[in-house]
Amino acid sequence: METCLTAKVQPENKPHPPPSDYAVSGAATLFVVSAVQFLTPFMLSAVGVALPSIAQEFSASAVQLGLVETVYILAFSLFLLPAGRLGDIYGRKKIFIIGILVFTLGTLLVSQAFTIESFIVFRFLQGSGGAMITGTSVAILSSVFPPAKRGRAMGIIVGCIYLGLSAGPVLSGFMITHLGWRCIFYFGVLVECLALVLTLWKLKGEWAEARGERFDFLGTFLYCTSLFCLIYGALHQKQGGVYYLLMGVGVTGLLGFVVFEYRSDSPILDVGLIIHNRVFAFSNLATLINYAASFGISFFFSLYLQVVRGFSPQAAGMVLIIQPVLQAILSPLFGRLADRVSPPGLATLGMAVCAMGLAVASQVTATTSMHVIMGMLGLMGVGFGIFASPNMTTVMGSVSPKHYGIASSFVATMRTLGMLCCMTIITLIFNHFMGDHPVSPETRSAFLASMHMSLRIFSGLCVVGIIFSLGRLKPVSLKRNE
Repeated sequence: METCLTAKVQPENKPHPPPSDYAVSGAATLFVVSAVQFLTPFMLSAVGVALPSIAQEFSASAVQLGLVETVYILAFSLFLLPAGRLGDIYGRKKIFIIGILVFTLGTLLVSQAFTIESFIVFRFLQGSGGAMITGTSVAILSSVFPPAKRGRAMGIIVGCIYLGLSAGPVLSGFMITHLGWRCIFYFGVLVECLALVLTLWKLKGEWAEARGERFDFLGTFLYCTSLFCLIYGALHQKQGGVYYLLMGVGVTGLLGFVVFEYRSDSPILDVGLIIHNRVFAFSNLATLINYAASFGISFFFSLYLQVVRGFSPQAAGMVLIIQPVLQAILSPLFGRLADRVSPPGLATLGMAVCAMGLAVASQVTATTSMHVIMGMLGLMGVGFGIFASPNMTTVMGSVSPKHYGIASSFVATMRTLGMLCCMTIITLIFNHFMGDHPVSPETRSAFLASMHMSLRIFSGLCVVGIIFSLGRLKPVSLKRNE
């Protein structure tokens, strides 16, 4: 059995038991976490449909529209690892609640944005709160549910995430058409306030298996600064000069961060989990690549349907809903199946189906039949429905309870870094083909050229991800190391 210990063997802290005056209810925990997990993807998919309307009001360029999504994902990437570690030390429920508060504040501010620049800044704050929610919720669930029932619970959670993705295009399309794009965020604030009340009322208990350990402030600063320099430099690399220097600083800093964390007694990233646990390492690498390859579908086809094909936001939302609805339906089913069948095998099958969908998407033109486009979205929905729950079950089943927070936040970081890589690639390609011109009927040829180039790259990436996913299919015990 492969170990998940670091090179420096540390005394294992016993799980911190909840106080005796209350009982932790798995059903209540699942209900609360599912409700809150609906919110962050809802905001992601809802804003995707709203992009053309936002661009029109603020006269935003194609690059600025890319930044609207990129900074949201960047905030996730920056704060997921620190949030997971803070939850392990000080209590996952505390960080979970703080995340809901920050997310609600960010959503309220976005609803009042007065320029595209202010919109982008407030989206960053919103993403920071979403990172705290995501970085602790799966760890809370893993603390409550035993391994034999965890696949089913993960399937329900992932189903709710995709339900948020499903509701986003439909609800936002209706609100944009009849009430304006700002109503999306008014609705979000209402739902988030209800989620906060639900959390305070239903979520009983606290989980902090690493209580008493030191939080790695220096490692956190090094990680956040380096990642920001790398992404900011990459987004502006066309201007050369200092931005190439920033990219170099970012890469060097991240390498230094890995070395620093390997030597740290209380790291925010347990590098030993990656070096000595092949299942954990390959599962996270598969997550990174699959999301990097597949995330651009919703971004491109929201713009494609409205700008190239002339659909209204509501009509575009009704088409885009195909993918997340299938994901929401299939995720619980394959999550339950992952309790009985090889989770890595199921996840690899899901990646293969996603690769097929991307291959179809890369051939879409201005006159492609809508049946083909809907079939492609269906393929992507089936692929992600098969992939997500078994992959998460594999990750959480490969580590000990002490590492639940780190593992949960790390796989979520890989997911958001994949999205961030995707949006960075798209932004660079937009820069090359479109410059500062907006996405409009007049620039649709350049937009389609950007879309085709991006999707061909993503299709190749997905094939690479399948190869890495196959690497975890060798006989290996997924039982936790106690």
